[in-house]
Amino acid sequence: MVDITHKIKTLRIAVAEAFVKVGDPATISAIKNNVVPKGNVLEMAKTAGLFAVKNTHHTIPDCHPLPVEFTLVNYEIEEGFVRIIFTVKTVYKTGVEVEAMHGASVVALTMYDMLKPIDKNIEIEKIRLVEKKGGKSDFNKHSSRLSASVIVCSDSISEGKKEDRAGKAIIKKLKESKVTVNTYQIIPDELEIIRSKALEYSETDNLVIFTGGTGLSFRDVTPEALEPILERRIPGIEEAIRNYGQERMPYAMLSRSIAGTIGNCLIMGLPGSTKGASESMDAVFPHLLHVFKILRGAKHDNND
Repeated sequence: MVDITHKIKTLRIAVAEAFVKVGDPATISAIKNNVVPKGNVLEMAKTAGLFAVKNTHHTIPDCHPLPVEFTLVNYEIEEGFVRIIFTVKTVYKTGVEVEAMHGASVVALTMYDMLKPIDKNIEIEKIRLVEKKGGKSDFNKHSSRLSASVIVCSDSISEGKKEDRAGKAIIKKLKESKVTVNTYQIIPDELEIIRSKALEYSETDNLVIFTGGTGLSFRDVTPEALEPILERRIPGIEEAIRNYGQERMPYAMLSRSIAGTIGNCLIMGLPGSTKGASESMDAVFPHLLHVFKILRGAKHDNND
């Protein structure tokens, strides 16, 4: 199966539909009046769909087992056909599109099975996804172009003793989120240099991301450099990063990642290890980019 261990949980919603077309108008009347010999078609088909959606991963090899936290089956009965509308919700790392379509298809097949004794011309049509919400694309809708500076804080890398990988991992994630990286620099773990870079690039970029210097050694000074110049801390970003990391590595609680704003620029101090930097980006991107709508004066609403 596809690796989803790097993803975060969000509310996922999928709506699918299927059409059961009848050959005899009397079939629709039999459904409505509940006189089909095999029983109540709508209720039996609904029950079958509920079982199906919870067992999708047993049928479709690449589907992940996931918690199905809400399922709704609705019908629209028209002259000549029944439209099945199947809704599935979960709070999880991956979507429920296949679960919704699987549920709709089993509802349709159950109706076919129950109706074929009285109508030899039953057809199933248009099993398809109608709508999905909650995936990555829903949180990557920043309209204007954003730019960033990435600063690697490391004595050993600045001295040429080690190669930078954390900064490059951050740049890769920014590019995936369609953020332009204007500056990439490597500097030593010096408080005044870190502070001056934050002030300099906050004038020209939307994002300034530092990697390194967030640990507990005596040379780890990135939080001390940034905290006094941040106008507003954003604890939620810091908490999200540490919580994400803690679920994967128990040492994450020792990181002192920091986030806040200078004017309309977001400043972040992330761990210096490649995995720590990469996981920190996974924890908050691309949904973090919503901050720039707020900084431009947009209001929170149900569509944001």
